[in-house]
Amino acid sequence: PYLLYLHEKDKTWSKKMDFLLSVIGYAVDLGNVWRFPYICYQNGGGAFLLPYLLMAVFGGVPLFYMELALGQFHRSGCISIWKHICPIFKGIGFAICIIALYVAFYYNTIMAWALYYLLSSFRPTLPWSTCTNPWNTANCNRYMSSDHNVSWSNTSTSPAEEFYTRQVLQVHLSPGLHELGSISWQLALCLLFIFTIVYFSIWKGVKTSGKVVWVTATFPYLVLLILLIRGATLPGAWRGVVFYLKPDWEKLLSTTVWIDAAAQIFFSLGPGFGVLLAFASYNPFHNNCYKDALVTSSVNCLTSFLSGFVIFTVLGYMAEMRQQNVDAVAKDAGPSLLFIIYAEAIANMPAATFFAIIFFLMIIMLGLDSTFAGLEGVITAMLDEFPHLLVKRREWFVFGLVCVCYLGALSTLTYGGAYVVKLFEEYATGPAVITVVLLEVIAVSWFYGTNRFCNDVQVMLGFYPGCFWRVCWVAICPCFLLFIIISFLAFPPEVRLFEYQYPPWTTVLGYCIGVSSFICVPAYMVYYLLNTFCACRPVLTLLPERTMTPTQIDNHKSCFCVHVNGDGERVSET
Repeated sequence: PYLLYLHEKDKTWSKKMDFLLSVIGYAVDLGNVWRFPYICYQNGGGAFLLPYLLMAVFGGVPLFYMELALGQFHRSGCISIWKHICPIFKGIGFAICIIALYVAFYYNTIMAWALYYLLSSFRPTLPWSTCTNPWNTANCNRYMSSDHNVSWSNTSTSPAEEFYTRQVLQVHLSPGLHELGSISWQLALCLLFIFTIVYFSIWKGVKTSGKVVWVTATFPYLVLLILLIRGATLPGAWRGVVFYLKPDWEKLLSTTVWIDAAAQIFFSLGPGFGVLLAFASYNPFHNNCYKDALVTSSVNCLTSFLSGFVIFTVLGYMAEMRQQNVDAVAKDAGPSLLFIIYAEAIANMPAATFFAIIFFLMIIMLGLDSTFAGLEGVITAMLDEFPHLLVKRREWFVFGLVCVCYLGALSTLTYGGAYVVKLFEEYATGPAVITVVLLEVIAVSWFYGTNRFCNDVQVMLGFYPGCFWRVCWVAICPCFLLFIIISFLAFPPEVRLFEYQYPPWTTVLGYCIGVSSFICVPAYMVYYLLNTFCACRPVLTLLPERTMTPTQIDNHKSCFCVHVNGDGERVSET
């Protein structure tokens, strides 16, 4: 009981703003900066905002609200919460933890790249602004708007591209996934520094991480505002904005646009990773999580929209410099958009060193927020599930978890590590987490029951969720998630990075990694059924009536019967 008391005492935020900033920092990540602007431009510009908003209103926000309410009411992480909802679905919690580990294996490597850039920025001349470095090739072409004797051709490579591929990643030393090569010691040290920051930010719980996010969640907005003002003053910036927002209504007739909108809003808000459950479990019981869901999801969507202006003003500037169309410059939605195109634009600006420092510092801050959240989801889940074993050993458990994440990320630090990052990004998390969330919604709405869940919300907040939310949870959200899953299966991604085309066997490997997490769900169902009907002995336990005080129990000798299985889990009661 004392350990449980310590755990419950620790499960509170110091301030309400700590919670809001943590949720915003988790939801607003690197994908908001590089993926949303490109997806918006590619799928009809301003017209894309219509399917994006519809998917947010009818799919993303209801799921966001549901997870906050579940975590706050049951005060449990993603594993132990299922004993209150539907125990047979407990495997969902274990699957979520494995997915979170896979994310930690590759996501933090991107921050290690950004840290390498940040350390390289403390020079009078940025190393990716010249073609005279040892890693440069004969195709290196530094085109400046004032240098009219230099022309840009299809075979030209910018110094920023060669710095990224040949110096930071050193991907030219690896022929592909079948031969990754050695580990880059520079990136290994950068990643070690990143995980050191992560450890000392989360080792004491939300009381420490809640203070760190005051910096990591607010600083990116300051940098985005500075970069937006600077980008708007660059020559050709208007070209980028036109390409970003020019509506192409015909594209709304394409199924791909709606698929991209659904996937973008889902991965942007981030339900299904156990983070929202964990963060909400530290809230006071009567906290207004309904308002929190609306505020934080709105901030996330507006940040994505703002990031589009920041990125595309610079892309318009790059198109003006190269005398190309914006679509020729904005041809990559991945990290290359940040580490090549944007880095090259910064190198050609006045005060390039200053803008490079704040930009890559912003990238690191955006990534740290999401890492804090992802690992906190795992930590909360394990501490709730095994409090007697882990509550007094939280620091050591967090240390072991961080070490596992670092060791798991070593393959992404090799010369071919960028190929591994892409493989994890495409297969290890996407289809698996969507399937897990689909099962989560079905378990809550159809098995636990929408009426019972809404009654829980009424007990917490004092009002019953409206008809719109109930319909979304019962029907629209499952259809929303099923639509994304079918789209993934019907239109499997064609994975390609730089000039490397992923061979067919990597698809099999990728789906095996994805299934390795999802397999926890049916495996636990089988275990639970066998344990309940075959391996348990009926136990009749007499417990005092829950509504009575100890004095009343002594006076009335009232009790009720509970039938539990071999694991001590409640099956029925009278």
